[in-house]
This record gives sequence, C-alpha cells and structure tokens, in this order.
Amino acid sequence: MTTASKITMTRIFMIPFFIACAMLNFKGHEYVALAIFIVSACTDWLDGYVARHYNQVSTFGKFVDPLADKLLVTAALLIFVERGQMASWICWIVVAREFAVSGLRLVAMESGSVIAAAMSGKIKTFASLVCCCFMLLPLHSYAFGGSFLTVDLLGCIIILATTVYSGVEYFIVNKAALDLKS
Repeated sequence: MTTASKITMTRIFMIPFFIACAMLNFKGHEYVALAIFIVSACTDWLDGYVARHYNQVSTFGKFVDPLADKLLVTAALLIFVERGQMASWICWIVVAREFAVSGLRLVAMESGSVIAAAMSGKIKTFASLVCCCFMLLPLHSYAFGGSFLTVDLLGCIIILATTVYSGVEYFIVNKAALDLKS
C-alpha cells in the first residue's frame, strides 16, 4: 500500500472518533470533533499531493479516496440530522447525488470512458467541508444581523445548492455515457 493510500485509510479510521466526539457530551466535545474533522479533511489534500508528487497514483487510491470523502461528509451530515441542524431530505439529496454520480462513472467506465472530477464537484466538496466545519461549532442558532438566516441554515443552503448544481452538471456534460437509446 502506498503512502498516499495509507493517508486516505487514516482518514477513514478517524471517522468513528469524529462521530463519537461529536455525539458524546463532554466539555469541549464540539471542538475536539471539529479538530478531528479538519485533520481528516486536510488528509484529502495531503493524500492527493503525495500521490501526484511521488507518483503514487493507484487504482486502489482512485477508488478509496473519493469513498473516504463521501464517508466523512456523510458522517457529518448524519450528525447534523440527529442534532436537528439539518433536514433529513437535504442529507438524502446529498447521498443520492453521490450514488448517482458514482453510478454514472461506472456506466461510463463500462463503455471505456473515464469521468474525471469536474470543477463543480471539487467546489461542492470544498464548500461542504467548510460548511460542516461551521456547523460543528456551537453557533447553531447564531443569526446574521438578527435575520432568520442562521449558520446552520446557510450551511444547509450552500451544501444543497452546490450538491444539486454539480450533480446536474455531471449528468448534462456526460449524458452520452448513459446512451438512453439502448
């Protein structure tokens, strides 16, 4: 296993500790969970850098890296649903988009095509990670300028908008991979 893949696996192994710290009620648990989440999110950049810089790009890494990202973000979203910070339907849309894009990639792969990560997908991942960081802080009911727009609501809106946009874009740009005539 390459160093890059070991870094990715570390991200996956950190997820249960993140969940435990986010859900348990001890002094400062939100900050411990946030720290674990940030370190985990940073390993996404680190494993990619190591893989490219040291020529450690592997089939295993191409599979497990996006899986680790999805597991980390999904864990955070499920915590937000459990805490009442996010509606379950928003979480469902995010998870459904991940399944749909993964399925599109599998269909394309079967026909010999590779669907690379689009810029909108990278923006979606970055925006989701940043929003999750803010939503992990104990600022849930903080309203901007006394308005109805809270940190949680803004995070949900950004996550939902970037998820839907990138999902739709993947299917529009790669509609030929579906070959709907068959």
